[in-house]
Amino acid sequence: MSSNEVRIVNQGHHEMPTYQTTGASGMDVRALLSAPVSLAPMQRALIKTGLFLEMDPTLECQVRPRSGLALKKGLTVLNTPGTIDADYRGEVGVILVNLSSETVTIEDGERIAQLVFCKVEKVNLIPVTELGTSERGEGGFGSTGLK
Repeated sequence: MSSNEVRIVNQGHHEMPTYQTTGASGMDVRALLSAPVSLAPMQRALIKTGLFLEMDPTLECQVRPRSGLALKKGLTVLNTPGTIDADYRGEVGVILVNLSSETVTIEDGERIAQLVFCKVEKVNLIPVTELGTSERGEGGFGSTGLK
């Protein structure tokens, strides 16, 4: 299997994830539900997809929010981006959270997230007692300002 081929099992009744436009980075993935799921404000749920992946070990699959769903309904992926490791063979699930002030209902077949496949670099950690200097130093969490 090459790094741009991903094997997929679709145990659901919805179409395979697809790129919605030629320039899209992510493939939309759909909820596989036996009944609608309602999420109260700040409530979260694991939504199944019926999808199982097998990919090259140089890849990861990131589960990312859909911008329209976030803007229009206040739903987003809680652990953004969610990572599906190359050696995971279980069902792809999406942890959705309702950040709106109203209850939101997710329907079977609704496009709930997008899958983005990315290259992964493996590194070797080298224990040291101190690090080299940089222009930024230890500045973080807004240390470069807002404007």
